[in-house]
Amino acid sequence: MGIVPARFSRRTILLSSAALLACGRPKATRYPGYCFVANHGARSIAVVDLSSFRLLRQIRLDAAPSAVLPHPRLARVLVLAADPATVYELDAVTLAVIRQTRAGGRAAGMLPAGSDALWVLGREPAALVEIPLDSLRPHRRIPLPGSPDDFDISGQRAAVASRASGAVTLASLEHAAIERTVPVTRDTSIVRFQQRGAQVIAGSPSDRSVSMLDGASGALLVRLPMPVEPRHFCFSADEGQLFISGPGRDAVVIVYPYRTEIGETILAGRAPAAMAVAGGNGADYLLVTNPETNTVTALDIGTRRLAAVVNVGREPRHILVTPDRQYALVLNEGSGDLAVIRIASLAARRYKSAPLFTLIPVGEKPVDAAVVTLG
Repeated sequence: MGIVPARFSRRTILLSSAALLACGRPKATRYPGYCFVANHGARSIAVVDLSSFRLLRQIRLDAAPSAVLPHPRLARVLVLAADPATVYELDAVTLAVIRQTRAGGRAAGMLPAGSDALWVLGREPAALVEIPLDSLRPHRRIPLPGSPDDFDISGQRAAVASRASGAVTLASLEHAAIERTVPVTRDTSIVRFQQRGAQVIAGSPSDRSVSMLDGASGALLVRLPMPVEPRHFCFSADEGQLFISGPGRDAVVIVYPYRTEIGETILAGRAPAAMAVAGGNGADYLLVTNPETNTVTALDIGTRRLAAVVNVGREPRHILVTPDRQYALVLNEGSGDLAVIRIASLAARRYKSAPLFTLIPVGEKPVDAAVVTLG
């Protein structure tokens, strides 16, 4: 379903897609901004102009980037290289590195806390490291009890998952101190806040479970057995539904966090991985990457039915949606390109195969991206 015969070239596919879009649908509008793509294999940041869908520049770094975030206040992006842990600040106008700082030995991720600071999750040494955006210099540190794997921030609180300790650590960023460490289960490797920090959700792939904790006390509310290994979390826009994917089944599990219960499991293509939620033409879609089949599966969230399948590049493993909710941007690690899907093309498809809007080469092993609006 949705597989293009081998005799068709990539150029033929893209030209056919353009022709389909020209018939019966409003013309796509340009997005006034850039997409900054972290190319881990090439040690570079690719800059894609979303108003023309072309590659503008490759910004070389001295370490392999692993994460990209838009600056919360300025037309800039923040880039994390995990080893050694280094934060780069890039100007979205001049397209150049303007500052950089070391944050420790190795890092597992970074997130903003409000508009004034960035927190880096350090693996070696195990700590949360504050980097004020005005100085871009490491400031306060919160030592962690075990090597961390994932974290989330809500307001001035952080939740850290540790596979090694099988626990979730709750920390106050305001006071730069640990509040409590809550034993959950072995291999706890993914964590998210929900309900503005009122609830903490942690996933354990090895025993296929999701634990829900009270955000204030850390008390275990419920532990839900999963039919898949929880590797990827994605919330609906109102946080009323949590979509979970991972090895075990060709499906996505839907959990209702407010009711602390599993809703249902729906088929989502072969080996579903990273996800994103997008809306268009009165419908909301769950977009699911399928690295093994080089496709993205679009599910209608309202009807729980397959809306469309889109052939993209090799090994799509990351997906984000432009702020105007008009395009989905898919990073293909295997083929080193950025696939662009127009959300409007997913609606009312008779044969379920939707066209690809365009494909842009960006570099070796793209792993993360961020969009910055200009003008």
